Amino acid sequence: MKKKNTVLVVDDEPIAIQNLEYVLKKEGYAVTSSQSGPEALKLIDAKEFDLVLTDLKMEEVDGMKILERSKANWPDTEVIMITGYATLDSAVEAMKAGAYHYIAKPFKLDEVRKVTKEALEKRDLKRENTELRSYLQITRKESGIVTNNQKMKKLLEVAAQVATSDSNVVISGESGTGKELLARFIHKSSHRKNGPLLSINCGAFNEELLANELFGHEKGAFTGADTMKKGLFEACAGGTLFLDEITEMSLSMQVKLLRAIQEKEVLRIGGTTPVKVDIRFVSATNRNLQQEVNDGHFRQDLYFRINVVSITPPPLAERKDDIPLLIQHFLWKNTTAVKKQVVAVSPEVVDILMQYDFPGNVRELENIVERGVALARGQTIEVSHLPEDLRGLVFKTYRRRDDGGIPSLEEQEKSYIEWVLEECKGNKTVASQYLGIDRVSLWRKLKRYGMDNNGG
Repeated sequence: MKKKNTVLVVDDEPIAIQNLEYVLKKEGYAVTSSQSGPEALKLIDAKEFDLVLTDLKMEEVDGMKILERSKANWPDTEVIMITGYATLDSAVEAMKAGAYHYIAKPFKLDEVRKVTKEALEKRDLKRENTELRSYLQITRKESGIVTNNQKMKKLLEVAAQVATSDSNVVISGESGTGKELLARFIHKSSHRKNGPLLSINCGAFNEELLANELFGHEKGAFTGADTMKKGLFEACAGGTLFLDEITEMSLSMQVKLLRAIQEKEVLRIGGTTPVKVDIRFVSATNRNLQQEVNDGHFRQDLYFRINVVSITPPPLAERKDDIPLLIQHFLWKNTTAVKKQVVAVSPEVVDILMQYDFPGNVRELENIVERGVALARGQTIEVSHLPEDLRGLVFKTYRRRDDGGIPSLEEQEKSYIEWVLEECKGNKTVASQYLGIDRVSLWRKLKRYGMDNNGG
C-alpha cells in the first residue's frame, strides 16, 4: 500500500489552519500543522515533509525563512506560499527561492486541492527518479549489468551460483548482448576475484601470434625474442582467463589449448620445462558451439572441457522492458564523459526504440544514445538525432482509422498514451517517464481526453 504523503501547514491564523487541515486530510494526506514560525522550523529540522504550505507574513519567522530552511534541509520538499499579500514582487521572490507555487488569500479550496496534488506528484516523481538512480548505482556496483528484466535476473542468479565453483563456462549469444560483462560478473563473484581477469579475442590473431600470447616464449625462441615473455596462462595465475570468440581458433590451436587445460600446465615457445598454471576458463562465442562441433569446425573433446556450464544472455529484443533503464544508464554514462546536460529522450524516440529489433543489441543502443548526446543542443534527444534508418521508423507508427480516415493529431496522441499506459500496466509515474513528460502534464492530458481514471 502506498505511503501517505506528508504535509506541513504553517499559518498564524487558526481559521486558515482549520480549513487547510480539513481539505488536505480529506484528500488522504498525513497533515501536521503549526501556528508558529519558530515551532515550524523545529518540525522541519526534525523531519522531512513531502510538502510545506506556509503563510508568507507571520511574526518572528516568516514564510521565506520557512522556505529557506525547508530547501536547506530537504531539497526535494516542495513548498507552496499562501498569503493575503499577493504582490508580484513577493511572488517572484518566493519562486526564485524555490517555491513550487504561490496562492493568494482568500484561497479557493479547489485551487488548494489542485496545486497540492500537482506539487506532490512532482515530489513523488523526484523520489522515483532518485530510487531509479540508486537502483542503477547498485546494479552497476554489484554486476556491472543494468537490468530489471526477470529473464536476465534469473540468468545472473545462475551465473552467481556457477561462480562459486571452478567449473569452466561458455557464454553463447549474439554480439552485443554483454558476454564480456557476464564474464566479469562471474569472476568478481568467485573466490578468484582478487586474482587477475585477462581476456583475449581469439579471432584477432593468427595461430603463431595467438600461441605466443597464450603460452609466452623463452629468450631466443625466434628472431626478435630478446627476453623471456610470460603468456596469458601464466600472467593469469589464480584468476580467470576470458577466451572471446573461441570458435575462431584453428583446429591445430585447439589441440594446444586442450592439452594446457587437461594438464594444467603450459610449455612456452622454445621451452622444455612445463609451467604449472591455476586458472579458470570462461569462453564466449556468437556461434552455435554444438553445431560447430557437428560441422567439424570445433573439437568435441575441447568442447566438453570448456563447456561444463553454458549461459546464454538474451538479445535486447527479448528484454525490451530494459530499454528505458538502459537509456538512462547510457545517458548518465555519456553525459558524464562529455560534461553535457542531456537528461532525457523525447517520447517519439522512446517509441521508436521500443519498436526497433536491435540487431546490434545493447551495444547498438549505447551507440544510439552516445550519438544522441553528441548531437543534442538542448537537454533532450530528439528524433532528428537518431541514425537515418531509425528516423524512418517514426512513420510506421501512423495508422488510418478503422473507417479509412486519417486520424487527427489528438487521436494519435490519445491512442499513444493509451498504449503506453497499457504497456506500463496503468502505472502513470512509469508511463510519464516513457512519454518524457512529468506526471502533472500526463494528468492534464488524461483529463482532457476523458481518461482520468484511477491508476498508479
